[in-house]
Amino acid sequence: HVQLVESGGGSVQVGGSLRLSCVASVDTIGRYCMGWFRQIPDKEREGIAGIESDGSTGYADSVKGRFTVSQDSAKNILYLQMNSLKPEDTAMYYCAAVWWTTDTLRSENYKWWGQGTQVAVS
Repeated sequence: HVQLVESGGGSVQVGGSLRLSCVASVDTIGRYCMGWFRQIPDKEREGIAGIESDGSTGYADSVKGRFTVSQDSAKNILYLQMNSLKPEDTAMYYCAAVWWTTDTLRSENYKWWGQGTQVAVS
């Protein structure tokens, strides 16, 4: 059973930056495909960034060029660096993990989820 704990959310001004962290209770995070998702009330969960076990990354068009996903394999932490934040980035952000997937931005492909961390941009 994989446990994921997000942190780093908060309130930030338009144009500001935040870095989200997701600590994974796994032996080696690099063996998993990991993703970042976000959700606002009454909307579907949106896949915004993912990283495969080979290190390749993918991004939603809405965040491409502004957000960067990375991981620290020694500490088993997944990160999401968010720059040039916009009001439309306001949401609850979740990290997720699965052994393997062909689409790291599709929420249905993930097995384990964190509880989320709130980001507010104004």
